[in-house]
Amino acid sequence: MSERTLELPALTDVTPVQPGINWNILWTLVRREVRDSLRDWRIVIPIGLLTLLFPLVMNVMADVVFDFLERYDATIIGERFIPFGLLAVGFFPMSFSLVIALESFVGERERNSLEALLATPAGDVELYLGKLLASLLLPLVASYVGIAIYGISVVWGRLWNLPATLFLQILALTTVEGLVMVTAAVIVSSHTTSVRAANLLASFIIVPMAFLVQIESLIIFWGREEALWWIMAGLLVLDVALVRAGIRTFNREAILAREIDFLNIERAVRLFWYFLKAPPEAAPRVRQQSGEAVPRFQLARVYRHDVPRLLAANRWGVATACVTTAMGFLLGWGLIRWWNLPIDFFNLNTFDARAFRATLMQGIPGSATTLLPPFAIGAIFVHNLRVLVGGAFLSLFSFGVVALLLLLAPMTIVGFLAGALAAQGQNWLQFLAAFILPHGSLEIPAVLLSTAFAVRLGAIMLAPPQDFSAGEALLLATADYVKVLLFVVIPLLLIAALVEVYVTPLVVVWLYT
Repeated sequence: MSERTLELPALTDVTPVQPGINWNILWTLVRREVRDSLRDWRIVIPIGLLTLLFPLVMNVMADVVFDFLERYDATIIGERFIPFGLLAVGFFPMSFSLVIALESFVGERERNSLEALLATPAGDVELYLGKLLASLLLPLVASYVGIAIYGISVVWGRLWNLPATLFLQILALTTVEGLVMVTAAVIVSSHTTSVRAANLLASFIIVPMAFLVQIESLIIFWGREEALWWIMAGLLVLDVALVRAGIRTFNREAILAREIDFLNIERAVRLFWYFLKAPPEAAPRVRQQSGEAVPRFQLARVYRHDVPRLLAANRWGVATACVTTAMGFLLGWGLIRWWNLPIDFFNLNTFDARAFRATLMQGIPGSATTLLPPFAIGAIFVHNLRVLVGGAFLSLFSFGVVALLLLLAPMTIVGFLAGALAAQGQNWLQFLAAFILPHGSLEIPAVLLSTAFAVRLGAIMLAPPQDFSAGEALLLATADYVKVLLFVVIPLLLIAALVEVYVTPLVVVWLYT
């Protein structure tokens, strides 16, 4: 890339940084970045070619497809091919936003112009948002132009009467997809030490987005365009999360001081152990101290002090898990009204409690033909623990969403069964008291706690503790999750498994005999 000079004439008269966003500085940075991008022929020419030529190529392909399908009276399939062309001509120019965004900070650092940029009166928010908007504008305009050219050529050639709603949906999807790619790429650029490393990490951005475009194409092909609004809503939430994470983790001093990326496993393990054995309030002090200065681990302190402090600090996560539980139950209850099911598909009036208990003792629910674990203490405990730990791990890649979904699913099933009984005039409270309450009184709190701290683990990058790096914040959240898992969740799950095997069947027999 050509040598770039720092030309910020509008910043010379600006006094020290004021609270909030200084829009004059922000737009000055955006104009500077866009101007430098337009000066670089290695960016302008590929974007221009993709914008002007690719829609025409896709139009020729659409003509060929229509001619072929007309021979077999299958033009409806060709009509479904047109929206895929709109998605493609919008996505390919937008992919160049990664090239611009990935080198936004690390490229400046390699060109030795980052120090001058960071020395301006622009604050961290202005710097971050300025780079983000500048990286997005040029590819976004190119995508709009490409979509417009392809749409006009298709309508002009009378290949398809393009619905205005679908056209607007594709424009909106292109915008939010581009924003997701840019925000993720700017985060990568601000946390790497070389353009090469940033480009290698780009695959973790472009590959999921390419899969998403294919999913959107299938949705359009099957004529379920209303589902695109849900995808768009999810992408908007992800956009907000990534922008928040980028601003919270952006640190100009760290960018200048970072020399080389390396994985210090020994320090990571040591710091994780320090966080695990120290009380929660000591975490900011612990990360800077040696092992001798870290408070000793005390099991009594964990139950008297650490766990209550962690629950108080993560009260919003606990509240989110509780609300998800209630929503799952109500959602399952409401599904009965939407689905036209046989009135007696789930009937406990003819339920043989003693035969049910005998079946459980034989372990039939755990056979290879069912999804349930064998009816044994160890199998139930391992199954529940595996689901919770797996959900926490997947929460790292979904900002905690997977953990909430794994909580939502079983509660929806419980609500569905209870609603089915209520619709038949049966006692659904008796069902809950017999089949759910005995072991659920222990298992549900364990699941709620695990889910709450899994959500915090997944969302820690959105609001890391003050002065913590991204890695340190992740280690702290992991240590807190492990502490709650080891000393609260696992004991509750183990006792719940015992109750489920030895107590719940007795309660079922007692209430239904």
